[in-house]
Amino acid sequence: MKRILITGGAGFIGSNLCDYFISKGYEVTCLDNLSTGHLHNISELVLHPSFTFIQGDIRDLETCKRACEGKDFVLHQAALGSVPRSINDPITSNDVNVSGFLNMLCSARDAKIKRFVYAASSSTYGDSKSLPKVEDVIGKPLSPYAITKYVNELYADIFSKTYGLECIGLRYFNVFGRRQDPKGAYAAVIPKFVIQLMNHESPTINGGGDYSRDFTYIDNVIQMNELAMLAKDSHAINTVYNTAVGDRTTILEMTELLKEFLGEYDPAIKQIDILHGPVRPGDVPHSKASIDKAAELLGYVPSHNFAKGLKEAVSWYYENLKST
Repeated sequence: MKRILITGGAGFIGSNLCDYFISKGYEVTCLDNLSTGHLHNISELVLHPSFTFIQGDIRDLETCKRACEGKDFVLHQAALGSVPRSINDPITSNDVNVSGFLNMLCSARDAKIKRFVYAASSSTYGDSKSLPKVEDVIGKPLSPYAITKYVNELYADIFSKTYGLECIGLRYFNVFGRRQDPKGAYAAVIPKFVIQLMNHESPTINGGGDYSRDFTYIDNVIQMNELAMLAKDSHAINTVYNTAVGDRTTILEMTELLKEFLGEYDPAIKQIDILHGPVRPGDVPHSKASIDKAAELLGYVPSHNFAKGLKEAVSWYYENLKST
């Protein structure tokens, strides 16, 4: 079984998955409406004989059905991310992340997809104060985005029990790396700070900088998708896994490390001041994942800790963003 559909395949995570699975000899179909993804992310793949691009929206059921037809696996990455975006526009976030997700589940079921692996989120842990985060212990969601991602897990569980569709959710923890978009109102913190520092602008941290995250490099995420897709043990299927490193870094520590690594290319960056602003509503104070379940059932061993991943990411950012 070699045919994979990757939704959101022109986005940050999706395009990296497309690259990887094409390199492994799979036939890959990318479905993306290009609302947050970009054609330049897949420009090197469009002429590859094993790659197909479908420009379409997961909110359209017929598009989902057409994309799933004849596929063996679905890696569902398409979603509207960002907690602030969901607070500003909960209706669109719900349409894409819940209705679109349900369209994909129904289409995968009808196409007799072997396995449906989907991007879940660490935001599902909500107001739970326990650290590290363990899959079976969650709190109340703190944003509309978090609600949508939890609903995804509930739907996936029902589809596995009711229709026999094999589903695995990967709760991503603050993924970063090559191709993550630094522009726009809802840019993730690392690429946003990178481009500000490269432009000799002071980045603004929301709050004192003591909030912490389990920042997870893209190569770890690729590994988890492959392990989930190919898992043979029945105990490893129809569940969710933390997709993380199993460590945490404060926002202030992350910013200082960014200054250090970027300063190797441009020494003036090391002298840039860091500013502080108000805490964002809906932000989870701390996140650190337990990766024991993924290690035990999937054989997951992260290839990159935070510092190693950030150093590789900074090298890519500097080469690709220095002219922007």
